[in-house]
Order: sequence, then C-alpha cells, then structure tokens
Amino acid sequence: MTTPLQLVLGFGHEVSFSRDDFLEGPSNAAALALVERWPDWPAHIVVLTGPEGSGKSHLADIWASRAGARRLSARALDQAAVPVALATGALSLESVADGLDEVALFHLLNLAKEQDAYVLLTARRAPALWAIRLPDLASRVRALPVVELSSPDDTLLRAVLVKLFVDRQLAVDESLIGYLTTRIERSFAAARAAVGLLDREALRRQRPVTRALAVELLGNSNDY
Repeated sequence: MTTPLQLVLGFGHEVSFSRDDFLEGPSNAAALALVERWPDWPAHIVVLTGPEGSGKSHLADIWASRAGARRLSARALDQAAVPVALATGALSLESVADGLDEVALFHLLNLAKEQDAYVLLTARRAPALWAIRLPDLASRVRALPVVELSSPDDTLLRAVLVKLFVDRQLAVDESLIGYLTTRIERSFAAARAAVGLLDREALRRQRPVTRALAVELLGNSNDY
C-alpha cells in the first residue's frame, strides 16, 4: 500500500537575527568584530560586503539594535527620504547595487558626514565594482573602509546546519550533517533552503529527516 502524502500548510519558519543566534567563524570574524566594537569604528561610514547568504543582514540587524539605527533598502532610498533616514544618527542601508538613486546616496553620505551620523552599507560587491556614474560619488564610496565576509568554512557550515535543525526541533544524526556539508553551496542561505526542503518533504511524506531522504532530494546537486 502506498503511504499517503500529508498536506503541508505554509506557516513558514521565523528566523532569529539576534546576537545569540549568530554563529562565528573565520569567514565572519572581522565583520562581527566591527559590529561589536561600535562606535569605535575606523570611520563613521563603513561598507560590509559578501556573497548572498554570508550573514550581512544578520550583522546589520545586530548593529541596528545596538546603535538604534534605522534600516532601509538601498533601492528604497530617494532624496526626500535622506533626512528621515538619518533621524536617529545611525542608518543601515542594505543591498547596495547597481541602479540605485546616486544623487540620493551622495546626499546621504554628505549629510551623514555633516551630522557625524553612522552608516553601515551592505553589498555583495566591493565599492570599487559598483557601476556608479557620478564621479564625486564614485570617489567617495571607493574611499570608504570595507570589511568583507567570505563563504563559511566546513566547521561553521556544519554548526549552522545543526542549529537550523535544532530551531525546527528536528533531531538528526551526524551522517546527514556531513552529507549536506559536501552537497550544498557554502552559504547560510543554501543551508536554510536545504533544511527547509528536508523539513517540508519529511512532513509531506511522513518520514524522518535522514541522510537517505537528503540523497533522494539532493542527489549530487549543488543547487541548494
């Protein structure tokens, strides 16, 4: 008899961005140290870079809580929003990428300097690689201090996977953790995606979360 599949309701799973939930390793130690030593920064405006899923948003959230900073997506920044964005004297401007309002960003950096406000910019790429057309803005951002996050090493990735399963109250064995570490992309985002997939499919198929299930779902794929 075929085992019936269980309907999985999309309640979602809340991700905590508290300091206690941030796992430290060589790939993020410098960035974490920067956040934790605020306001003793090399400059009032600092850039945090790293690939998707490397922990930039988590660190930005930790810093925003410490500094009382507002949080704003770079794509939502316009000239009218600049004074309000700096109202608390600290701003986390996240996901800086091509296509943003360059005049607004230039105005923001100038106003932050005038007001001695703190600004944490996050981006996937270093400022030297941003496609900025305004020469004054280009020179300004390229002079900013940059702290880089890299992809997690095996030890950190394993710790992240264990924590993600624990957060979902799933007991798994070491063989599954070892398998996932060698199969998924080296990022926190990939780890979350893989754990979420296993959790959903185990519930849907009414099976435990095991290495065998992971092999069925992931095989030799590195797409997670």
